[in-house]
Amino acid sequence: MKIKLLAIGKTDDKNLIQLINNYQNRLKHYVKFEFEIIADIKNVKNLSEAQQKEKEGELILAKLQPTDQLILLDDKGKQYTSVEFSQYLQKKMSSGIKQLVLVIGGPYGFSDAVYQKSNGKVSLSKMTFSHQMIRLFIIEQIYRGFTILKNEPYHHE
Repeated sequence: MKIKLLAIGKTDDKNLIQLINNYQNRLKHYVKFEFEIIADIKNVKNLSEAQQKEKEGELILAKLQPTDQLILLDDKGKQYTSVEFSQYLQKKMSSGIKQLVLVIGGPYGFSDAVYQKSNGKVSLSKMTFSHQMIRLFIIEQIYRGFTILKNEPYHHE
C-alpha cells in the first residue's frame, strides 16, 4: 500500500518544512509515502467560502485514482489514540487497497463533492491547529503508527 497526503497551499515556515522532511525521510523505511501540495487558488478574495471550497474540491478530486481510498482530516472525524491509529493503518494495509489518500483541506474545509467521495474522516484533536502544523502532526503520527506496528521503541505507553 502507498500512502499519499494531499494539502492545499504551501508551507512558508522553514522550521516546519524541515520537520516534515525529517519525518518523510523516516517513513521511507516503512511505506511508500508521498506528500503533495495543491497550489492555493488565485483571487480568493473574489470568492465566497462555498466557491472556494468547490474550487479546492475540484483540485482534490482531480488528484485521485478510481481505486484510491480517500480519508479526510476533518475536525468532525473519528479520533484515535496512537495505538488505535496504528491498528487503523494495519487494517487498511491488510484490506488490499493500493493507495490511501489523506487530505488536509483549505481554511473552510471540504466541498460536498469531496465529502461524498470520501471513505472516512479522521480528526487529530478537538483543538484547532493551523493547516500548516497538521501536516507535521499527521506525518509524525503515520511514522509513529509504523514504529508501533514494528514494536520499535519510538512510542511509549
